[in-house]
Amino acid sequence: MTWPATDRYDIESAPDGLALVQDLLNTLSAGKPRETDLLLDRDDAQAWLNTGWRDRNPAQDQSIRLDGDDVQRLRAFRDGLRDWLTRAGEEPAGEHSPPLPQVPFDAALRLDPDGTVQVEPAGSGWRAVVSLILIEMLHAQRADTWRRLKVCRSERCRVTFFDRSRNNSGVWHDVRKCGHPANLRAYRARQRTPEQSGLRH
Repeated sequence: MTWPATDRYDIESAPDGLALVQDLLNTLSAGKPRETDLLLDRDDAQAWLNTGWRDRNPAQDQSIRLDGDDVQRLRAFRDGLRDWLTRAGEEPAGEHSPPLPQVPFDAALRLDPDGTVQVEPAGSGWRAVVSLILIEMLHAQRADTWRRLKVCRSERCRVTFFDRSRNNSGVWHDVRKCGHPANLRAYRARQRTPEQSGLRH
């Protein structure tokens, strides 16, 4: 399965439909060097969406079409969700957890012949995309994989990755590329502090 936003950062995709959520978050300009924002204009956003929608819904005859201010609204939803995910990864969970962005969305329930209830996206334009994203988030939360979707702690990177560590303790999308340089900068800063303090006294 192709995930154009995530693949360009050479990151392994999250499992199942959570990969679509990850890919939306990775449409943002991030990485080292910075990649282009894939939701910058309607044509780029439509090209990204067509790939993700086709992979998740191969039986669908039509893609979701983005028109008017859909791209701006979708970009605002993505940015809000990414900001929440960033803050949630930096703050302990609890009553002070940051609120998720509130957005309108449409969904439909379908009863399969075997009695299974399925949730399907509804609506059009950016609302249909948000509906699809929230449904995949729901599935991930039920599968207990949502908590493993994180934003790389490196401010010079900030790509979204799926933490596959046993105890879900990862904070870097790649320890070698982002973790070691950040730790080295922090170490050098700590070494400079005593010297500067000594000069002041």
